[in-house]
Amino acid sequence: MVSVVLPFHLHTITITILKLLLFLTILHHLPPKTTSLLPREALPTKSGYLKVNSTSGSSIFYTFYEAQLPTKPLSETPILIWLQGGPGCSSMIGNFYELGPWRVSSNVSVEPNPGPWNRIFGVLFIDNPIGVGFSIAASPQEIPRNQHDVARHLFIAIKKFIKLDGSFKTRPIYVTGESYAGKYVPGFGYYILRQNAKLPVSSRVNLGGVAIGNGLTDPVTQVATHALNAYYSGLVNDKQRKVLESLQKEAIELTQNGNWSEATDARNRVLRTLQNMTGLATLYDFRRLVPYQDELVAEFLANVEVKKALGAKENIVFETCSDAVGEVLHEDVMKSVRYMVEYLVRNTKVLLYQGHCDLRDGVVSTEAWVKKLKWERIGEFLEAERKVWKVNDYLAGYVQKLGNLSHVVVLGAGHLVPTDQAVNSQAMVEDWVLEKGLFANEQINKMRSNLRSLL
Repeated sequence: MVSVVLPFHLHTITITILKLLLFLTILHHLPPKTTSLLPREALPTKSGYLKVNSTSGSSIFYTFYEAQLPTKPLSETPILIWLQGGPGCSSMIGNFYELGPWRVSSNVSVEPNPGPWNRIFGVLFIDNPIGVGFSIAASPQEIPRNQHDVARHLFIAIKKFIKLDGSFKTRPIYVTGESYAGKYVPGFGYYILRQNAKLPVSSRVNLGGVAIGNGLTDPVTQVATHALNAYYSGLVNDKQRKVLESLQKEAIELTQNGNWSEATDARNRVLRTLQNMTGLATLYDFRRLVPYQDELVAEFLANVEVKKALGAKENIVFETCSDAVGEVLHEDVMKSVRYMVEYLVRNTKVLLYQGHCDLRDGVVSTEAWVKKLKWERIGEFLEAERKVWKVNDYLAGYVQKLGNLSHVVVLGAGHLVPTDQAVNSQAMVEDWVLEKGLFANEQINKMRSNLRSLL
């Protein structure tokens, strides 16, 4: 046998390679990287970044949770998209504080949500627009300044998301969100339908409907409701009501004159004055002695191991809401998207829901702008019966529905409906998507009624 003596540098390289192979062999048998703060069963099905500008690298961050107990093949299982409000707030609030499968508790660990929206549907949480949450804005100039550009980025992102899995292409998609997403949701839905009209069937986004929770949609109409709402709720007296009405008038006039930034400032004065007059902990829910604790989400997502587990950039300092993005969209706040809802309700189904304890974007403010909808069936809708809605035989709220439009008042809830009424909000969105119960169409209800009369 001939022995070969390797030169010293080759011998060193060989030893290094062998050590590396040994390490990789051991690593292969280790469990996937996880953290005690976010156990394996709480990890999203998919998460990461979707580039909206391939040149600059600006990207939207997402987390997707597949349906836990789908009732149909996955290729037919609906996907709900969730957009947070603000403007400038992260959808990780929705994920870890409202409707995701796991919620952050007071000790900054996660626990199962009793009413997750991904029970029978997939749910996709999107940090929108870029610059929000874990999303990346390569420069402040790229952050959208209007709803058209917000929707354009979302459309690019959702098209890329659909390409991640062959089954996504055929699945119906429902765009949902709350608060300032009262503009994002109709803006995105409107954009999808307008783009679909230009695209071949194979390239279209399969939009099933849109749902807006406690939304700011037609601000000039909504800002006019605060004084009377507070007065008839017993929270201010007549003198205070008149002060609020004067401030509201200023906001309305500035809006009508197109002084957008000043109009936003004027609306803020209305809300700030109402807060001071009432002494409430938060206008988002007049029952609360302390505000919603969504800062728990920021504390949770500050952990590097949690960021790694979610596939988020570790160097991003997570904020629940971005002041920078809020400032960029400051002039957009008082601009109405009611015309987009009018287009949507003619072409797809629309759900409007509010927690009845919200004093900012609640029931009264929504009903005010709904009455102004230019829709051929609005008269019929306003005359439609408002039905008592129960979940598990307990009163949950009220549902008014006609054609494509459904309106729900959720009892025992404030601005963050899924946080306050997890099980009921789950039942609401499932029945609306599947057109069951009080959300069934008129023909089905008539057939059932006729059948009962025959029996």
